[in-house]
Amino acid sequence: MSRNVRILYFARLREALGQNMEDVVLPDDVAQVADIMRWLAARGSVWAEQFDGCRQIRAAVNQELVPDNTPVAAGDEIAFFPPVTGG
Repeated sequence: MSRNVRILYFARLREALGQNMEDVVLPDDVAQVADIMRWLAARGSVWAEQFDGCRQIRAAVNQELVPDNTPVAAGDEIAFFPPVTGG
């Protein structure tokens, strides 16, 4: 069963990746937010640099901040962005 999701990229991610969103079909083994980050990192190059786990990235599913172990479902909107600091 295919799971189409929309992925949004904000701030430094948008700049580094050269896009602000994409619609993708997730592979069967990609079930959680952390899996999506690993899957994106596997694209290599700048994707690996941004999603390799060494850099802080926050995620939201359907506009709600979530931990990396949050499951994703068909039709979800997943947003990735760097942590926001105040000052």
